[in-house]
Amino acid sequence: MDDLTVLQLIKKGDESALEFLYKKHYRMMAKLVMRNSGNEDDAKDIFQDALVIFWQKVANNQLELTSKISTYLYSVCQNLWRKELDRKARHTTEEADVADSFDPDRKERVEIIDRCLKNLGETCRNVLTLYYFDRLSMSDIAIKLGFANADTAKTKKYKCKQELDKMIRMNYQSSDFLD
Repeated sequence: MDDLTVLQLIKKGDESALEFLYKKHYRMMAKLVMRNSGNEDDAKDIFQDALVIFWQKVANNQLELTSKISTYLYSVCQNLWRKELDRKARHTTEEADVADSFDPDRKERVEIIDRCLKNLGETCRNVLTLYYFDRLSMSDIAIKLGFANADTAKTKKYKCKQELDKMIRMNYQSSDFLD
């Protein structure tokens, strides 16, 4: 079945087009998801969502296909999987934040780190604050602080983190962090 026939079947509401697309393209879409931290169930969900999006756009005449159907489906799957990974990352971060809020010693550790940060140079303090607290990317930090590029910011962050670690080790004992 060629792409034109598939489009015509969808416009008629013929679900055999879905079966055809699933059989023909599922493996390729599943590989995309599974190569990027997903599993078989994730791949099935993402591909089914992509097929629904494709079906609705074709059925409602909202799609002007300028490539092969497989290319279109692949890019929809890619975008859906990227959004899912972002959602999972946010969810994991939120769980970590909740776990931190129940840590009675967290406040003391934060105060120790804050004291040491204040004793670092301004550039180091800015780099570490932007990275760890504001969660900016290395590219954004490079732009904001006027570094040549993201690699320069990354190197600076590494050196500043080493300096902070050294300062903490010199002024505090591990028992200040562990109970």
